[in-house]
Amino acid sequence: MPNSIAFLALAVFPVVVVALYRRLPADRALIWSLLLGYLFLPEPPAVFDLPLMPPFNKHNIPVLAAFMVAHSRYGKQESILPQSGVGKLLMLTFIFSPIITVVANHEPVFFGRVGLPGLGAKDAVALTLQQFLLVLPFLMARQHLQSGGALRDIAMALMIGGLVYSLLMLVEIRLSPQVNQWVYGYFQHSFVQTLRFGGYRPMVFLYHGIWVAFFTMSAVVSAYALWRYEEGGAKWKLFFAALYLTAILVLAKSLGSLVFMVLLVPMVVLLSTRQQVRIAIVIASLALAYPILKGADLVPQEKLLAQAASIDPQRAGSLQFRFDNENILLDRAYIKPIFGWGSWGRNHILDPINGNIVTVTDGRWIIVIGVYGWVGFIAEFGLLLLPILLVGREVKFATPALVISPMIGPLSLLLAINALDMLPNATLTPLTWLLAGALTGYAENLRSRRLRGPEQAPSPRRKPMM
Repeated sequence: MPNSIAFLALAVFPVVVVALYRRLPADRALIWSLLLGYLFLPEPPAVFDLPLMPPFNKHNIPVLAAFMVAHSRYGKQESILPQSGVGKLLMLTFIFSPIITVVANHEPVFFGRVGLPGLGAKDAVALTLQQFLLVLPFLMARQHLQSGGALRDIAMALMIGGLVYSLLMLVEIRLSPQVNQWVYGYFQHSFVQTLRFGGYRPMVFLYHGIWVAFFTMSAVVSAYALWRYEEGGAKWKLFFAALYLTAILVLAKSLGSLVFMVLLVPMVVLLSTRQQVRIAIVIASLALAYPILKGADLVPQEKLLAQAASIDPQRAGSLQFRFDNENILLDRAYIKPIFGWGSWGRNHILDPINGNIVTVTDGRWIIVIGVYGWVGFIAEFGLLLLPILLVGREVKFATPALVISPMIGPLSLLLAINALDMLPNATLTPLTWLLAGALTGYAENLRSRRLRGPEQAPSPRRKPMM
């Protein structure tokens, strides 16, 4: 169980957010509030679980504190919702559709002698608040990170965060994942899953080694992007930082993130911004297509298993396990396909004797479909992928007089690959929403400048955080 230091860290982090807003501009304060909270606060079960409220944890305490500080310092700004009609519809559906989910799940469910309660008014309140807190990084990033300088700040923060985190990662690569145990008094996941290729996968303060590796991959891609577009004397520093982070990612022993790095880095280094955004749209389309094809039973599972077995029988076994659970959970979801089963584990299959959950939900998509149905899935993944489409539209219609930040290409690729990674994993984090919101705001900013005409000057570029 978490120790007192874990709960103290959660309790005092709003003070850290206040300090950041006093020392930094609003956009950088938001970026660093979410990044530091994500990287260094303890994972659940370290939460404050209040009645009628969603659990307050490392994922929502930093952004809620940032929201309150920004509102008190800067007052009410423009509409919190996206400008596009589709964006507004997706946002409102994402936040309020759990109310219909609750209405459709008032009855208890039973598995033999084991039962789960029906949902009531308090669940409608808690789930709606939970959805709002989940998407709040998107809403704040859209408002405060609309400029090209802010996009560069995101890339720089990811790189710096990766460099700092690498020191703790090296400790765990050498000694095994123990940092969270030393500081917060508990282990976040299964120790067996940290063993890879005769060594250890670092976890530091995140939920799993996969999460650490994915963040490190994001830092690597950001470093190469910054190196490519740097025009000052820091270019070689950025190049060596990129090489160092590449080595750290290799040592992290996560095949998926290594594949993503090999895929994305050449694109970031060699392709134009327009080409990067086009590929991001393709990747995002694949992320959206798989659940739809899976739901229609059009995924060639046997061919994929045979292909995996030819490479690594152990990976084939893991893939078979994943497919089996997806099929069971989809069959369960088909009973309530539109708005899902709601909370309390009602989307799972329970052992009829002891009540233990016997199904495993690895991918974010299957979790969302089971809990909130296809409506919830379309709302969540639509909000994550719409920014890439909006950016693609503005890049397509951009004129030579309209200066576009080169960071939209790398950040669009990172957001798209994160959506793709949510097929096998539940790697939805505040940083995912931060990227989606920032790209949405920047696309809206580009559209506004394009419609105003070439006489409008772009936002000034901010100095690097180095």
